[in-house]
Amino acid sequence: MGQKITSFVVTLLLLSFSTAAQQGGESTFGILHLTPSARMSALGGHQVALTDNDPSLALFNPALADSSLHKNFSLGYSPYIADINYGYGSFAYDLPGTGTFFAGINHLSYGDIIMADENGEIQGNFSASETVVFLGYSKKLSPLFTAGLTFKPVFSTIETYNSWGIAFDAGVTYHHANGRFHAGALLRNGGRQISSYGETSAASLPPDLQIGFSTQLAHAPFRFSVTARDLLSGSLDYEIPENDYGINVPQPESATAGFGDQLLRHLIFGVEFLPSKNFYVAAGLNPRRRQELRVDSKVSTVGYSWGFGFRVYKFHFAYSSARYHLASSSNHFSITTNISEF
Repeated sequence: MGQKITSFVVTLLLLSFSTAAQQGGESTFGILHLTPSARMSALGGHQVALTDNDPSLALFNPALADSSLHKNFSLGYSPYIADINYGYGSFAYDLPGTGTFFAGINHLSYGDIIMADENGEIQGNFSASETVVFLGYSKKLSPLFTAGLTFKPVFSTIETYNSWGIAFDAGVTYHHANGRFHAGALLRNGGRQISSYGETSAASLPPDLQIGFSTQLAHAPFRFSVTARDLLSGSLDYEIPENDYGINVPQPESATAGFGDQLLRHLIFGVEFLPSKNFYVAAGLNPRRRQELRVDSKVSTVGYSWGFGFRVYKFHFAYSSARYHLASSSNHFSITTNISEF
């Protein structure tokens, strides 16, 4: 089975390569690309086949929600980068014979931003924020397969400009009878911007196809996860667009990649140490983040992430740290509990 899955992943990656280049720094509703879960952030930011009693995982892949999450409630907060902060709340409820419902909200604040005119004269400050609401449902199709769907209205405000749109996630997971092997596929962030900022045209939201698996060793407390992402976006080469201010910004070495580098940029790796149900340590590697956000003269630990979680009384606490750049890391904190235990 492992060889078949590996062949399937490699085939999809080969089909995804093309000569088209992306424009660096262009994105609609950046909040949709953030990772709410501290557990998932520790494992590289994208894993479609994780299993844990944490409803925030379902905010990433709706097919990860099942009856084990019944009445589980989770809160999280991340002092991101610079003055950017975001947080989430999520809750799951299972109806026997019907399926598992979950809801959540994620809010991102960009902090105070300096307002200046075209001559550089400071006019004051303004704020910017984004909010996404998660409304999801999952159902077991059989003892081995679960499918899920999430509907995500998203709202954005920049100074006096507003925009909103609708996104969706659709996922399916496979759980082997041995309980140690899990696989998943996810179509994430498909949809469209309904109302744009000012006079700009509304943009479509390009979906991200992801597939992956996780497997736990039979006689050792380790679990390994691999996810392939951006399987519909073509080449992961990018270009820094020309600007209107006469500033020449050279293309970095990481803007283009050879075949092997392209292959790695589609993959995210994670490993967990699971000595008990009440404690874990996790680490991850995101090669794309490492290549695109590195300083060419020094890479250091850019692209690596780590974290841990533990239970105290009726609460599960989790922390993770992800290194995005030499200048900064992103920290994530979360707490999960089951309200039926009180």
